[in-house]
Amino acid sequence: MTQVLDHWQTVKPAHRVALRDGTRLVTSGDHRFLTGRGWRHVTGGGPGERRRPHLAPGDVLVGTGRFAAPPKVDDDYRRGYLYAVLHAYGHGQGRGQGQGRGQAGPHQVVGLPAGDAEVLARVRRYLEHFGVHCEALRGPAERGGEGAGVGGAVAVAAAERPARCPRRPSRAWQTGLLAGLFDTGAGGDHAVSRIAVADAEMFGMLRRALAELGFAHTLDPTTDCTDAGAGAAPRGVRLTGGLRERLRFLHAVGPAAASRWPLEGAAVAGEASLEVVSVEPLGLQAPLYDITTGTGDFIADGVVSHNCFARRSHQYLDLDAGADFDSKIVVKVNAGELVRRELASPRWRGEHIALGANVDCYQRAEGRYRLMPPILEALRDAANPFSILTKGSLILRDVPLLVEAARRTEVGAAVSVGSVDRELWRLVEPGTPAPDKRLEVCAALNDAGVRCGVVMGPVLPYVSDSPAQLEETVRRIAEAGATSVTAITLHLRPGAREWYMAWLREHRPDLVVPYARLYRGGAYAPREFQERISQRVRELAAKYGIDRRSAGHRGQAPPGPRPSGGPSSGGPQQLSLL
Repeated sequence: MTQVLDHWQTVKPAHRVALRDGTRLVTSGDHRFLTGRGWRHVTGGGPGERRRPHLAPGDVLVGTGRFAAPPKVDDDYRRGYLYAVLHAYGHGQGRGQGQGRGQAGPHQVVGLPAGDAEVLARVRRYLEHFGVHCEALRGPAERGGEGAGVGGAVAVAAAERPARCPRRPSRAWQTGLLAGLFDTGAGGDHAVSRIAVADAEMFGMLRRALAELGFAHTLDPTTDCTDAGAGAAPRGVRLTGGLRERLRFLHAVGPAAASRWPLEGAAVAGEASLEVVSVEPLGLQAPLYDITTGTGDFIADGVVSHNCFARRSHQYLDLDAGADFDSKIVVKVNAGELVRRELASPRWRGEHIALGANVDCYQRAEGRYRLMPPILEALRDAANPFSILTKGSLILRDVPLLVEAARRTEVGAAVSVGSVDRELWRLVEPGTPAPDKRLEVCAALNDAGVRCGVVMGPVLPYVSDSPAQLEETVRRIAEAGATSVTAITLHLRPGAREWYMAWLREHRPDLVVPYARLYRGGAYAPREFQERISQRVRELAAKYGIDRRSAGHRGQAPPGPRPSGGPSSGGPQQLSLL
């Protein structure tokens, strides 16, 4: 599971990738999909370009298979859903005084558990659609009374009219029934998909509906659903067919509480139905869409696609994420003018802006183009809070502007220093200022009154993460007067991943297999691995007094990836400079 961080549209020559299961993917030639042989571009590149790994007929893509169409929510679907939910919760619980099931007296009610907020909201919405008064469906917190675990209640006499079972249920009614039975009896983990009911009649309806919609299943005698009714025998089914069928059920049936079948941890593999049949140019320019996620990849129409970060920005501009990223820089020469215009826009809310979070704004080209002074002047004049993350020493040129801005708003800075090992720096970060120079920048900014911390990243697993290496780096950071230190374990997003693995094969071939094992789950090392490094750095920061120094400074933390390796739910706002 991951979070969408960005999305965009571009117009490029379009290609159609046809798969054996009938899926048709319209993409650019630069897009990449995961195959059994690794990541592959759609095409091998243009004339005269260095050929790159690309798709060919016979390649098998990795994914879940094409997604099913969602259900049409018509009156039959709503009636089937209400029948399932109200009868499931009405079996043995929540009924009124002296009333049995099927006795729709005016005081009989069906209780809905307080924890089922999604289910409660859907029942209320569907009943109101049929003109049933739903005042009683408000939860106890809304009513201000005691609920004893009952999230809402509805009089059966009022609800039976829309929730009646038809003599010949339509396909839509059975789909709604499955959604309702899922919402009242689903359970399992990433490997088991289970639905349980306590009532024999409803259990038979569950099995008939699964068969009608083509969902293969087996009996699940281990299911314990006795809490759904006094004396009820366990009656449950397990959906068969793995992740593909689980997704087809969730998409085609549309339950309200899909999280009851968790997906995180489920294995995604290749299969014959995802074999590439053809890759054809369409002969036209088409608007195409892409997204950036926290893990560096995502499922697009049932197959695993990839995105990048800074290197992906190059692909967005029709440049290669490898050689072009290393040799070509795109400069927006009117950036300062655009920042000033955006800051003056009525829609801008004055939120904190993180500079350098995608590419370094003080790389070498800044010395020639001088984009940052007008940007900083615009931020200063608007009193808009901001922070800067950089490896470059050129930031010292703009100290007077930073000091002026800091008098009017919150200003923070951070330098990136993953290690103070000079030999490692020469191998991994050629062309950047040495770690010693970056720490001098940190000291100079703090001396000038611009608070500056250190993003200790990337920490390279098995390369720069030994206890001795971590301590030496934190000690030197403390000596530089940093106001904070945040450890970031290496992220290997697509684009950067290929480059780094090539570097490992050349310089540390002994680590290729350990890295493949460590990063087999995606762009991030396991959370516990990251946390061990972060915890050790926090302890060292306390030992050398950095945490006490940080406590004396207020304001927003400098930009940078979160130490947990996961995407932030909030974060700095983005300015549109397109």
